[in-house]
Amino acid sequence: MNSPLGQAALDQLFLEARTYNGYHDKPVSVEQLHAIWDLMKMGPTSANMLPSRLIWCHSQESRDRLAALTSAANQKKVRKAPVAVIIGMDENFHEYLPELFPHADAKSWFAGDPEARKTHALRNSSLQGAYFIMAARALGLDTGPMSGFDQAAVDKEFFGDEPHIKSNFISTLGYGDPATIFDRSPRPAFEKFNSLI
Repeated sequence: MNSPLGQAALDQLFLEARTYNGYHDKPVSVEQLHAIWDLMKMGPTSANMLPSRLIWCHSQESRDRLAALTSAANQKKVRKAPVAVIIGMDENFHEYLPELFPHADAKSWFAGDPEARKTHALRNSSLQGAYFIMAARALGLDTGPMSGFDQAAVDKEFFGDEPHIKSNFISTLGYGDPATIFDRSPRPAFEKFNSLI
């Protein structure tokens, strides 16, 4: 049976972790990107569908291409970050289900229903995007998830050869600079947004 994590781990993953607008000038290695994936892929998705498709903008050229498609407020954040990540979603994820969920004919559940595939791709790639954030934090890195970008333009630029893949959200990644964050915004008590029935 698992035991609760210690306070230091809770602080790193949740209580002291923040969304960063800028990073220290310290590189993030390709090996670290692989390590993030190796953690985040273990998080649960429906029928192990794993619909997220990530593009890791590790080079300055790729970050500049992405930055040009973001809102004015986000362009500098993307350009200056050590890495920017596009969390995409494959609406044809069902093609991989014979491999990923071999103990049932899960592909047939989605083969004739593109609307259900869109819903499941969005829901489960969003879960995987959250796992990305937590995996990065667990490995000592910080993130800056954002949705201020031209989705159609990002899809054309980065997923143009695979139109069944759409962008969900983007994030910066690196070693966060505390000078770039604001005071933490309110987090309400249980009673405000929860019902116990």
